[in-house]
This record gives sequence, C-alpha cells and structure tokens, in this order.
Amino acid sequence: MGFSFARAAVAVALVAGVVLTPITAASAHPEADKINLYPPVQGSSTWDRFGLSAPASHHIVFGNWGYPNDWSVDIYRNPGATVVSPFGSRTTSGHPVTVTVVTVRPGCATGNLADGGYRIGLEARDNTTGQILARADVMHVTNKPGGIVVGATVGPWTKLGETGRFRYSSCYQVNGDSGAHLHLEVINQHRYSCYVRRAANTALTDETVIGVAGTHHGAQRQAC
Repeated sequence: MGFSFARAAVAVALVAGVVLTPITAASAHPEADKINLYPPVQGSSTWDRFGLSAPASHHIVFGNWGYPNDWSVDIYRNPGATVVSPFGSRTTSGHPVTVTVVTVRPGCATGNLADGGYRIGLEARDNTTGQILARADVMHVTNKPGGIVVGATVGPWTKLGETGRFRYSSCYQVNGDSGAHLHLEVINQHRYSCYVRRAANTALTDETVIGVAGTHHGAQRQAC
C-alpha cells in the first residue's frame, strides 16, 4: 500500500487534564507535543476482534524506562500482512518525528520465536524540540528484515516484519488464521498516553487513529 498523507500528517488535538503521578511533576515536564497512533499494520485490520483485548483491561506485558507500559490492545490481521510503526510522522503541531528501533527480541518469555515471534520496540522523538515523546512495543512479528535492528531509523511505511501464526502456547493461544494478531503496547516518556475507545471487532484502516501519545493522563489504561 502506498504512502498515506493522512497517516503522516493528520493532527487530532485532544486535550487532557494535568494530574500529578509518581512518574514526574508537571513543573518538571510540561505536556509534550502530541502524536497520533495508528494500527501497526498496512491495509485493513480489526480492533479487538473477539472482545478479549480491550485496552481497559487487556494485560500489559512489557515496560520501558522502568515503568509498565500505559495500555495494550490486540490488532487482528491474517498472516502475511506487513507490520509497520504505529507512530505518525508529525506531531499535532506539525513537528517532524523520528522513530528509532530500541528493542528487537523474542516476545515470549521462553525466548523461542516459534512461540510468539518478535517484540519490536520503537521510540518516537520530536525533531524540533529533541524531546522523546513515547515508545511502542509491537509483538508477534515474524519475517523480520535484516535491517530492523536496534538503532535503525524507520518511517511510517518501513517494513518491520509480517503478521504470523505461531504454535499454540501460554504465550499465544490462537487456533486459526482469524485469530492471528499483533499485540501493541504504548507508553509516554512522561505521564500517560491514551487509546481511542471503540467496540470490539471494529474495522480499522491505515488512517484510523487508535490512540494519542504525549498526553498527560493520570493513570494507565486511559481513554482519550
């Protein structure tokens, strides 16, 4: 699928209240520019297909900067689809964003790729201010290209790998291709990011905003 201007540049100004949290004080870290999040897969996909992974309650597996990630969701797509970064290429103020690979490792605790594929961790930085905005972990990635390594810079359509189907295990309890999915987690550098609330089995496109980072919510699993 080709380049999407809307995904690269659309800005949704969602205003969140500033509430002090254990992570940082507002005076030390004012609210950053916001950045939209999109499905981490090219083409169509499905949000929480079976109603088992809504961000309000879905398990958070990973963490960054010493804290658990903010929220998680499963995005469904049959095996073979191209996996991409969920970050837009500009902030809501129009600042260009650089996305860097910060994690490449097996996603499951067994360390075996056959149990659940790769976890690819990405970090978004505001090029204008130099501020780190957020990180995202995309899990259950297969067929990772050789150039996707820690330190690599990726764009909105850089191929991180493909959706896949892995053997049934405690880490990946899927019985058919319709259950193949990517497990996505997001975390702000400061405070908490948010997800856009929607019903289970909602169809998504490349241009569907599924969350916003850079917000200052007061806790994990917050809706925008």
